[in-house]
Amino acid sequence: MKRRLHFVLFDVFFLTVSFLFVACMKSATVTVVLPTYSLPFVLFLITWLIFSFHFKKYNSEKYINRREILYIILKSNFVSLALGLLVLYTFTIFNVSRLIYFGTILTATVLEILAALIYNHVHTSKVIDYENDFKEFRSSDFPETDTLVSPPVIKKRDVSDRQVEVKLILEMIESEYGKDVKDFISEYLMTVSGPVQVVSTTTRFNIFALPEKQYGCIVNFHKINDFRWLNKFFETVNDKVLNEGYFIGRVETYTLRKKRIISKYLFPFNYVVYTFDVIFRRVFPKLSILKRFYFWITKGKNRALSQAETFGRLYSCGFTVLDDKDINGKLYFVSQKVKEPSYPSDPTYGPLVRLRRIGKGGKYFYVYKMRTMHPYSEYIQQFVYEKNRLEKGGKFKDDFRVTTLGKFLRKFWLDELPMLINVLKGDIKIVGVRPLSSHYYNLYSEELKQYRIKFKPGLIPPYYADMPESFEEIMESEWKYLMAYEKHPFRTDVKYFFAALKNIIFKNARSK
Repeated sequence: MKRRLHFVLFDVFFLTVSFLFVACMKSATVTVVLPTYSLPFVLFLITWLIFSFHFKKYNSEKYINRREILYIILKSNFVSLALGLLVLYTFTIFNVSRLIYFGTILTATVLEILAALIYNHVHTSKVIDYENDFKEFRSSDFPETDTLVSPPVIKKRDVSDRQVEVKLILEMIESEYGKDVKDFISEYLMTVSGPVQVVSTTTRFNIFALPEKQYGCIVNFHKINDFRWLNKFFETVNDKVLNEGYFIGRVETYTLRKKRIISKYLFPFNYVVYTFDVIFRRVFPKLSILKRFYFWITKGKNRALSQAETFGRLYSCGFTVLDDKDINGKLYFVSQKVKEPSYPSDPTYGPLVRLRRIGKGGKYFYVYKMRTMHPYSEYIQQFVYEKNRLEKGGKFKDDFRVTTLGKFLRKFWLDELPMLINVLKGDIKIVGVRPLSSHYYNLYSEELKQYRIKFKPGLIPPYYADMPESFEEIMESEWKYLMAYEKHPFRTDVKYFFAALKNIIFKNARSK
């Protein structure tokens, strides 16, 4: 019964937001449109709810089969549409705007279908694994070292001998890859405290045979785009380098890949080739129904990787990125081992993500959102903060983790829709302070951190009511809201809800 009531409230919310959204497209929204259509909208809302109950739209057990979801929603909404048209033409009410009437129903239908499909996805699907559901590949799958090849004997050398060795390596690197590459990595190689191993390989077999925790630096000059089991390779490198040792590699990122394809072919064929490359190399691996086919065809070779995903994978495998530079169409990076790999148990690669957040009482819970960032972006939050800091509104400045589609989803709050699941589960409420990640939470003052966790976080934060710009103003806004909420919970949430709605509609308040 409680879940059905939530469905009804969300449906009323969707229809109301749809009406206000379409009404904003008309001129004189406040002075003419809203007064004129308020009563017809209420009557239509009642009709909408009656047919929704009649066709059992709010029965959660109906949301197991996707085809039935679409059938129920479309049937109920079509009947409401038809009845409304019948009333309009029967009573010759022709002054009703077709944009508002059809636009409201169409927008509400789209929102209902999206919310229902997300609800279905959360309750019937497993989260897609970063490594495409193949978790069995770990170091134990390889035979013991003595059944492979005899590992090289590492002899202790004094500092002068090691510097001579490194200089010889740098000379070979310059002759093979150019002076820019040599200059980029030379300062790191000259300061290593252990032996240097240089390879150009696409398999971790060649790294696995090396002794553990012996090397000051491992360099792989083969682009990591050709690794089928990329995390497993990084984890193996982590086993071989000393603490604070380096791993240096290179990758062709999305941006560099696009530049290469566009410059390689003549216009307009270059954009045709690039479009197909995006669909096959970037979309296929993220869809559970197509990912196995993709890896069966490509064997993991020449995969498309973003800078955010590359760095995120390194961080998840125990490295921190010290430096990076574009050289000759490849992004070279220098990373340093700072800990053991994290081996995430439930990472996601698909369109729906679960993000660990701090809730009431300081307890952790997972919020559901549509993916707006590249995979593994959650691992480099500290890296982005240190590099770019915060801009107005409390977001990271020039955040390269956000995808093009993600910017669109954020602009219209589509990425927040799955959080309605958290509202249904009781993790959050409609209005309240944002549920924060551990990193962002630790940026707050100690007093506000302790005050925050006394209350349940919310879907619509006080940010949209007060519109603060600096991080200090955001904290002040949250203090103000929490103190008011502690005294008058219901009245405060209603006040902030309508204040936020006003700013969203009339002041174009948006998430970046």
